[in-house]
Amino acid sequence: MSGTLNKVMLIGHTGDEVKMHYFDGGGCIGRFPLATNETYTNRTTGERVSNTEWHNIVVRNKGAEICEKYLKKGDKVYIEGRIKTRNWQDDQGNDRYSTEIQCTDFTFLTPKQESGSNAPSSGDMKAQPATPVAKPAQESHVQEPMEDDDLPF
Repeated sequence: MSGTLNKVMLIGHTGDEVKMHYFDGGGCIGRFPLATNETYTNRTTGERVSNTEWHNIVVRNKGAEICEKYLKKGDKVYIEGRIKTRNWQDDQGNDRYSTEIQCTDFTFLTPKQESGSNAPSSGDMKAQPATPVAKPAQESHVQEPMEDDDLPF
């Protein structure tokens, strides 16, 4: 196989509200932390050990607006996307790095009554592209009932 794959699938709980950033061109991004937990039993001591991993989630445009509206701190969510590492220099000239999950798809998993929001009931929410795509008008076709004599067999 000559291709490569950069795909991340996470199920976790939000660690904070979605922080929005708006741009001059009309686009926006939303950022929020997501916690995933791993629990296991230590074989030597027999005690339960729990590890929490924090992920920086970045959602763009319409998907970000939907997340801001419906996701609350502590909500359970499925995130699908890809890993992206950014680097920059801080004020002192030090190189800084940040690893983020660029979200391409998400599904809210916390039921509406538990989350305290009016989340949409449709299961799968897709992150939308920056520019809306025009959909062709759908034509309605009325199919006439077939007579028994018109059957091809």
